[in-house]
Amino acid sequence: MKDLSVLIVGGGSGLGALLAGMAVEAGAAKIGIIDINPEAAEAALEPARAKGLPTASAKCDIQIGPECHTAFDVIVAKLGRVDTLINCAAIYPRRPILEITDAEWDASNGINIKGTYHMMVAAVRHMQRQEPKDHVRGRIVNLTSVDAFKAHPQNCHYAATKAAVVSLTRSFAHHVAKDGILVNSVAPAGMATERAKALGFLEELAKASPLGRGAQPTEIAEWVLMTGGPKNTYMTGEQVIVSGGYIYA
Repeated sequence: MKDLSVLIVGGGSGLGALLAGMAVEAGAAKIGIIDINPEAAEAALEPARAKGLPTASAKCDIQIGPECHTAFDVIVAKLGRVDTLINCAAIYPRRPILEITDAEWDASNGINIKGTYHMMVAAVRHMQRQEPKDHVRGRIVNLTSVDAFKAHPQNCHYAATKAAVVSLTRSFAHHVAKDGILVNSVAPAGMATERAKALGFLEELAKASPLGRGAQPTEIAEWVLMTGGPKNTYMTGEQVIVSGGYIYA
């Protein structure tokens, strides 16, 4: 991420906060975070502040388009440029396939699909005006899921939203290729996060993987940073699946 200005949506906790810290260690020049929780966003920026880097945060309900554009403008006003957008905000509800409520569908669609879409639009409009670096005006990385490619009756609404983000990634990539903007997604399998540990998912994740364990969050984050970093100058519209073999199991 050397010398790049990086904006992470949903960077206040979990994988997003980890990415903020790892981007700093990988040489990012500036870090921004958009999150529904402003206190968490500020806390996640501490590693960047400790290095003396410019930082910015903005509160946003990404289900609401105008809020997304306002929040993006706040970040740009403070950082001046966004080279890489990472869409990390999502919800992961579990519900048997015949019992999903309208409210659960609306929340999943609103955050996982609409929120990703709104932030991509805001990023593209900004990046189109930027001067390119090594032929690239900007990079967008969307976090999807291996669930987008496999049957998942335990949370089919989540899986469906992530399949929609795969489609959005391809459509945006095709549309903005002429502008030198690269749009890709990273699709992890289950991660051994603190939340997974607290909810007792680790045994389930281990059984699902040929490797016999869930991914460590850093193992997924490395691929996100690679996809959104300066070494990627040509890949676009691709889905990087990091599943520990779960995709074919």
